[in-house]
Formats: sequence, C-alpha cells, structure tokens
Amino acid sequence: MAGRDTAAADPMTPDVPRRAGSRYWLAGLNPAAKLLAALVLALGLVPAVDAVTGGTVLVGVLLLLPFSGIDRRTLLVLGGPFLLMGLSSGLVNHLYGEHGLEGAVGVAVRLLAIALPGAVAAVSSDPTETADGLVQRLKVPERPAMGVLAALRLVPMLADQWRTVTLARRARGLEAGRHPLRAVSLFFSRLFALLVRAVRTGTLMATAMDARGFGTGPRTHARHSRWRAADTLLVVGAVLLLAAAYTLSARLGTLVLLFG
Repeated sequence: MAGRDTAAADPMTPDVPRRAGSRYWLAGLNPAAKLLAALVLALGLVPAVDAVTGGTVLVGVLLLLPFSGIDRRTLLVLGGPFLLMGLSSGLVNHLYGEHGLEGAVGVAVRLLAIALPGAVAAVSSDPTETADGLVQRLKVPERPAMGVLAALRLVPMLADQWRTVTLARRARGLEAGRHPLRAVSLFFSRLFALLVRAVRTGTLMATAMDARGFGTGPRTHARHSRWRAADTLLVVGAVLLLAAAYTLSARLGTLVLLFG
C-alpha cells in the first residue's frame, strides 16, 4: 500500500530475516500465495478426521519451517498456544467423544494441521506486502485488507502492552507467588486489561482510517505485488501434499471422513 516504510525501519515488522538468502526462500514468496496455500490445506482437511491425513499435512508444514525465516523465540511463542489448543481439544474428545484415544489424537492433529499453515504464512510475511497481495492478487476488497494490515501491525504492540500490564501489576504487589489458583485469576485479569486496551486502540485506528478515506474508493499502490513461478509452485505443492495425505491414509485403511 501507499506510504510503506522499509522493514528495517519499522519496529512493528515481524523479526523475520526476509530475503536473507536462498535458505529462507519461503519468506520471499508472495504472501497471497502463502495464504492461498494455507487456505487450500485448511479447507482440504475439513472432511478428514483421522490422524494420518492431518499428520501427513502437519509433517509437511513442519518441514518447511526452517525455510520460513521464523526465529526460535517466535516459533515457541507461535507454537505454544496451538499446541495447548490441540492438546486440550484432544483431551476433551478423549473424555467425552465416541471414538476413544484414536479419535482424540485425530482431532488434535487435524486442528494443528489446519491452524499452523495460516499462522506460518502470516508471521513469515511483511504486513504491507500481505495487504498488497490480498488486494492485487486475491482481489479482496480494500477495507478488509486494510483491517488485516492493521491487525498484523497491532500484534507486536499488544505484546508490548502485555508486558507493560504485567510489570505494572507486579509493581503494585499483585503476584501469584506459588498459588496456582491465584496465578490463573491474575492471568485472566491481565487478559481482560489487554482486551480493553486492544478495543480502545482498534477504535482509535478505525476512526483514523475512516477519516483518511480508507475503503471508500479505488486507491493507488506504492508498488506492484509480483506473482512468480515459485508462488504458483507453492499452491500446487499444497494441493499435492493434500492429495498425498489422503492417498496415504486411504492405503493404510485409516481414512475417516466427517460426512462418511
């Protein structure tokens, strides 16, 4: 979009060594291609509820992580919530589901395989390039594309605000110590404070964007979003990975369809 700062000068750009060499080739691809590939995998995994299909896709995505340029710290922060989400979903399905442990593992793996590609695509892409790709390549209306750009720009700010809230409460003596229940209570209290700040920041940003006429008509772009052969290969690779996952599951006799 117009008025883009360089990634090196923007402190809110994700810490990804973009185009630092051929090793991190995934970071240099068009964000629209990465999001489209993630969408293909997510929609393709909806009918399959077995662990083999989702596990094959998940392994394929994990093999691409070293080429995404995402540092270890970001990877841990990114993977922690998804791992917790998968484990909790698997536990709930194991306790209350009808398919036992096998069904619980399938749900957990499938959830991770659906969520992780989109997260990797978002973190390994520059927010401005993502908005450009959405508008110019995927023909997304500019208003929601601007919303995506604003949301990606706000993620580092929310992380800083979380640290600020934590330090402020610690300075007031609000610490859990070794009491686990108090730790949970303080966590949700900080989460509510962060939610309030996020709503306020989002309201101010929406008002400022409306005042500048974002989304009211056609806009010019500071640069062209290029679609290369490698971007097409990534989308085709996602389709082939999905086909390989279904083929492997079918041959092993483990394929279970949601609507079967």
